[in-house]
Amino acid sequence: MTTSKAAVFDLKVIVLGGAVSCLALCLPATAQEAPASPGDNADFHEIVSEVSADRIEADIRKLVSFGTRHTLSETESDTRGIGAARRWIYDEFEAISAACGGCLEVMYVSDTISGEDRIPEPTEVVSVIAIQRGTIDPDRMVMMSGDIDSRVTDPLDGTSDSPGANDNASGVAGTIEAARVLSKREFAGSIVYAALSGEEQGLFGGKIVAQHALDNGWKLRAVLNNDMIGNIEGINGVINNTTARIFSEGTRPLETDAEEIERRFAGGEVDSPSRNLARYIDRMADLYVPNLDTMLVYRLDRFRRGGHHRPFNEVGFPGVRIMETNEHYDRQHQDLRTEDGREYGDVIEGVNFEYAAKLTALNAVSLAGMAEAPPFPRDVMIEGAVSPDTTVTWTLPEGANTGNLAGFRIYWRETAEPQWQWSRYVGDVREYTLENVVIDNYYFGVASVSDSGAETPVVFPGSMGSFTSMDE
Repeated sequence: MTTSKAAVFDLKVIVLGGAVSCLALCLPATAQEAPASPGDNADFHEIVSEVSADRIEADIRKLVSFGTRHTLSETESDTRGIGAARRWIYDEFEAISAACGGCLEVMYVSDTISGEDRIPEPTEVVSVIAIQRGTIDPDRMVMMSGDIDSRVTDPLDGTSDSPGANDNASGVAGTIEAARVLSKREFAGSIVYAALSGEEQGLFGGKIVAQHALDNGWKLRAVLNNDMIGNIEGINGVINNTTARIFSEGTRPLETDAEEIERRFAGGEVDSPSRNLARYIDRMADLYVPNLDTMLVYRLDRFRRGGHHRPFNEVGFPGVRIMETNEHYDRQHQDLRTEDGREYGDVIEGVNFEYAAKLTALNAVSLAGMAEAPPFPRDVMIEGAVSPDTTVTWTLPEGANTGNLAGFRIYWRETAEPQWQWSRYVGDVREYTLENVVIDNYYFGVASVSDSGAETPVVFPGSMGSFTSMDE
């Protein structure tokens, strides 16, 4: 964990180098009490407890049973290949929807790809999407995703057995399980459950769905990409079921030259919306998921490797990768074989189902928190140069989609700290001054708070930290 709960939310006195700081004590008395303290949402605790390792195991075993789910594999068979796998996933989402009275919109999103190194011949890349519409702000969305496809050593081998138990049946099974748990509830915003195809061939499923989101005007605020969430034994010999990694990019790829200049003088290199999404998930782990510590990795993905959040990042949607801490490379992208007593291949025996359930629970509670929160703050700005005080301002769209808004919480931290250290709930205002908090020494942000206490991720000032696109 990065910072204790008391330090983040209920700090009264801060001791720095033996001296007592007045960062919290000197704040004006006009700030209001929050409707609920973070960590006190009983429903969020229930969501975590309802995630079933047994159901996740059953789903992983079913996905493995298709033999191979390679993007170039069989599509007509009912028992083998990616076609059978995606139809089964579609049917699972439909069954979940039937259980909640038709609360999910289930669809295929596809396009034909050809002429690529790993897709040389025309191939339909088909992802399965289920949307749970929000009751107050249905156009605002958060997404959880996993990858359907699997592969062996040769990326063009679509016929050999490729179980893909951990990579990435675990992520798809987690996504389906999150839908089972969250579909029993209603949220202000919408939740998208996505089983994406074509990841191993070049992230094509993500590219297609990201373009679909743009074409259909999705206000997609967060993408939680789950790629390998079931392995606890690293190739380095470490066995650990208590940690997970969250990868996030530091600077938005769509940054303009003018925004780069703004960032140079105002900061924000480590406060992209994706980075603050990662901090949000890290905080939800601390508050709601027992025996799980998340590692914030300040990199788009593993070194020189990629994942299905990247296509969403590239078109402007905040996204992160959630995955196991300790990878076993003998179980990734390998032909099934044994050499000199060493076993290779991504088989079911390499998956820890309780651990996969734990990471699924982290996703589910993070989705619930963001979906239940009000709209994200917009146009966040700070002022306070050559002043002892810092003033934070922001806007919010007016209308019915703000029906669950209670107010806002301002956050700040020292510039070298990875997680937000201090916060103050300030009520339903659009401007607030932190007295005796010097702008030069800290980073600042603001989050919207619902009447139930659910919060958005922290929004950093300026274009560097905005979760909304320019055309909204």
